[in-house]
Amino acid sequence: SRFETCWPALMKDSHGVIIIFNPELPSHLKEIEMWYSCFVQQQALLDSQCLLVAHHKPGSAGDTENLSLAYPLNKLKLIHSNLEEDPEDVRMEFMKYFRSIITLINESREREEMSIIS
Repeated sequence: SRFETCWPALMKDSHGVIIIFNPELPSHLKEIEMWYSCFVQQQALLDSQCLLVAHHKPGSAGDTENLSLAYPLNKLKLIHSNLEEDPEDVRMEFMKYFRSIITLINESREREEMSIIS
């Protein structure tokens, strides 16, 4: 893609990756594997640092709610966002995700400080 040259800058020191996709587009399902590989696996981020968001457009077919993703994507936290029906749910999930990332950052900072001291 034409933005690939920017990826290293985007990835540098990142603590989390949120991948938003349209579950109704088969091409998106293939693309998220590539995004996961580049932005999560190659950066040695934990799966818990990645959040998948299946975004449903207004009036879209709801049968993608029971979306089954193949390995390794099926190990990731997957939320469905439908801002018409459930914006509050999505907000809560985002807050949970951000809290977990902050906890991870704080824990690794503490480990670094301890290793400097000892």
